[in-house]
Amino acid sequence: MGSNTIRKLLLGTCCAALLGCAPATPRWDREFGNAVRANLSAQVLDPAASASTDPVAGIDGHAARAAHERYQRSYARPEAEPARSLVTQ
Repeated sequence: MGSNTIRKLLLGTCCAALLGCAPATPRWDREFGNAVRANLSAQVLDPAASASTDPVAGIDGHAARAAHERYQRSYARPEAEPARSLVTQ
């Protein structure tokens, strides 16, 4: 190999090593986490809701409890299916 070829290879190796030290993603690093923060803020309807003393409008407690208990019982005791006949008329 000639000295000119060795110099070119050495220069190429040095350039590649220096490029490895350069920051490749400054824009991505600066905006890291913005999408998560935007999604979280989009899910908040009223940030001051915990300070509100207005009662919540909706179903009363007795009806809600009864509906919840019916829902829970529907999974505890599934209704028996009627016996199916193999004979059709």
